[in-house]
Amino acid sequence: MPMPQLLLMGAGHAHAFVLEAFAKQPDSNIAITVVSDSRYAAYSGSVPAWLAGECSRRETQIDIAALCQRAGARLITSPATSLSVEKRHVVLASGDKLAFDIASLNIGSTLALPQQHGENLPKLLAMRPLSSLHQRWQALQDDISHLPSDGTQRVVSVGGGAASCETLMSVLAQLRNERPDITWRGDILSASDTLLPGAGRLPRWLTKRALRRASITVHNDVRGKALAEGGVLDTANHHFPADIVLWATGAVGHAWLADTVLPLDPLGFIQVEKTLEVEGVPGIFAAGDCAAFTPALPNAGVYAVRMGPHLADNLRAACRCQPLNEWQPPKRVLALIGTGDGRAIGSRGAVGFSGKWVWRWKNRIDARFIARFNPPVKD
Repeated sequence: MPMPQLLLMGAGHAHAFVLEAFAKQPDSNIAITVVSDSRYAAYSGSVPAWLAGECSRRETQIDIAALCQRAGARLITSPATSLSVEKRHVVLASGDKLAFDIASLNIGSTLALPQQHGENLPKLLAMRPLSSLHQRWQALQDDISHLPSDGTQRVVSVGGGAASCETLMSVLAQLRNERPDITWRGDILSASDTLLPGAGRLPRWLTKRALRRASITVHNDVRGKALAEGGVLDTANHHFPADIVLWATGAVGHAWLADTVLPLDPLGFIQVEKTLEVEGVPGIFAAGDCAAFTPALPNAGVYAVRMGPHLADNLRAACRCQPLNEWQPPKRVLALIGTGDGRAIGSRGAVGFSGKWVWRWKNRIDARFIARFNPPVKD
């Protein structure tokens, strides 16, 4: 019987657990290949700290190449751009084709970018895809370094979720540190009638307090639609002044998935069974942000983390033609949001708490998570 070829597309959090599982329990009868756009993968939980200037980008990254080596996997730094279910192969950005028997997608999400009308548009920083955020952030910082002194800059974040709030507070902290000669103001445009609609009352109140401290104004029932001259237009064609726009809403699946026969939901995410196997497509799995679960899960890295060990077990079982087990999402998860001022907010359901100690706790959790996958640092 030929050796089954296991292909991992993307180097997201769930696949880090898959590689860790094969490193701890090798299987010489399974050939593993990983395709990714880089040998490093960002841990989403640490990205706001990097944006705020609290740590280096490298400190937020998992060394996928080293993890592959420990797992006995081959790493190809060229992402998949198309997939044939019938022919059982993928085409990479390099043009190469890779055959597989069992495949798993953990490729994250991207954003539906705003329309653009007119000239003199605000600078745009799209928060997804995460793998190329550092390039967009560096380009924005280069632009900001050339701004004249003693002016005012308004930074608008489109999206009312936790990621939008945390990103705006982190970015403003860094910009105020880099250019204290400029007055920085912030706004959040939230399509919901309340901030953080899925959170409890206390976590919402703590977040609103942190936003006020950061001189950020929240606009509810406002759905950002387009960049226009000097600002953002909402769906009612109201104009909100902006010099910089952080686009943190409208998560969608990667465009190339639409050219496959994989079942997609209206936003382009891959529909999966409770086993994480793609609906109606035996032998292909999906996890993390690119997967559409029933009932729907928030786009948060914590769910990919929780899926990881279970995905590892089911991929191993699929390669051995063994039965798969269902994954049960947690009913409540711990959420930790940095506020850009050396503090953080923690929440679990209706429970909320904040302070500098929460920030230190968050940093320890994040550092421990990254360290579990990376080789020890040599003295």
